[in-house]
Amino acid sequence: MTLQDSHITPTEERLQEIPDASRTTNVSGQFWIWAAVNLAPVNWILGGLGIALGLGLWDAFLVLAVGNVLGAGIFGVFVLIGQRTGVTAMVLSRAVFGRAGAYLPTAVHATVTIGWCAINTWVVLDLLVTLFGEVGFIDPSAENTALRIAIAAVLMALQLWIALGGFKVISIFERWTTPPTLAVLLLMTVTAWGFIGVDWSYSGAGLEGAARISAMSAVMTAIGFGWGVTFYAYAADYSRFVARTVPSKRLYFTAIMGQIIPVLWLGLLGATLAASHPGSDPGMLIVENYGVLAIPVLLLVIHGPLAKNSFNIYSFSVTAQALDIKLGRRALSIIAASVAMVIATLFVFFSEYASTITTWLSAAAVWVAAWAGTTLVYYFRIARGRVDTKALFVPVRHGATRSIDFTAFVSFFAGLVSGWLLMYGGLPAFKGPIAEALGGVDLSWLASGVVSALTYYILNIRSSTRVSAPDEDLKEQRRNR
Repeated sequence: MTLQDSHITPTEERLQEIPDASRTTNVSGQFWIWAAVNLAPVNWILGGLGIALGLGLWDAFLVLAVGNVLGAGIFGVFVLIGQRTGVTAMVLSRAVFGRAGAYLPTAVHATVTIGWCAINTWVVLDLLVTLFGEVGFIDPSAENTALRIAIAAVLMALQLWIALGGFKVISIFERWTTPPTLAVLLLMTVTAWGFIGVDWSYSGAGLEGAARISAMSAVMTAIGFGWGVTFYAYAADYSRFVARTVPSKRLYFTAIMGQIIPVLWLGLLGATLAASHPGSDPGMLIVENYGVLAIPVLLLVIHGPLAKNSFNIYSFSVTAQALDIKLGRRALSIIAASVAMVIATLFVFFSEYASTITTWLSAAAVWVAAWAGTTLVYYFRIARGRVDTKALFVPVRHGATRSIDFTAFVSFFAGLVSGWLLMYGGLPAFKGPIAEALGGVDLSWLASGVVSALTYYILNIRSSTRVSAPDEDLKEQRRNR
């Protein structure tokens, strides 16, 4: 961190464009932020999804690799948008959907951040209880419901404490904790592949044709392209702190490597474990076979939710402020952690969570893809990279920007409907008719993003810069009346 970063925390308490004086030129922090949030147990669990669906090991890894490279590639574009504008994604949404219209995608994103916070806390509880049993702290065969809730409460308190510090504290935490976490992951990988055993030639259930494509599309949605999509709306929350003087290429590749490396690494680890022990839970398999290494693995498992959820709580706070909620970021962070804790506690009493996670991922990817498609067309085609960010902070009643942009809403909902038609989630309501007709092929994220982008482009094919010249735009509207 540079000396400039000492000014960041007070700057963040109220939502505003991050001024140049409060930005950092240390771009490596972007790698550690994105690597940390992806070094999570859920990624090695989802890495085994393709094997569970009947794919061979290399089919599963191919989908992981191609999907993550493509998804992270677009993610990097949103990182650059955050750097250039200095505002969060949901503030930028005011330019796309209108000053009041942006309340809808912003409310959805606020809900998603709390949902992820609850899921990321809950999903590690079984792993932690098993690890505590490995080191002799508890009886792992007992129900341990109270212990799970207590662990969730401790994790949530730590996550909140980190998030309250804002970008500076999150950056410092992830910069100093991620390298040793990577070292533990390396140790886990060597131990797993060297001693637990890996069947590198595993060919799966011999799926062919539509069945094989269906399984590959499910992996693509859960932890391939769809995984990268879920981070698009978060990107600017953190890249807005990077100085505009930092070269775009340097920032772009630093950020996307922070996404690609841990997701592929953990995904392959989970896939190889699942392939070598078909029918076993890769999450439990990895914690039940480490013996004296249980404590280092325990640290990695704990680090996952701390990194991801301090990130989610912080993003909720700035997202809620974009709804014009007149509370400071710290108060909103406390609200987010409290609500997420209630949800995580409810999850403790449900035994089946695989379908919940995959359905949540599918739904999150669809809405973000629809938002992203519309936003990218706006930024590059209509605003042409020039956005009057000061106008975005003017209250609704003053009318510095249009209140609602109906073309954005038509495009957004067209993307959502298209995504649902091609979604094949774990619950009946999330199984679209086209996806079912195709035998379970899930292309929801692709349909949502492409349809929203094309619709918005067509509806605005004659448009030029809007928000970059709000006064001229309003004068033109008055002349047309």
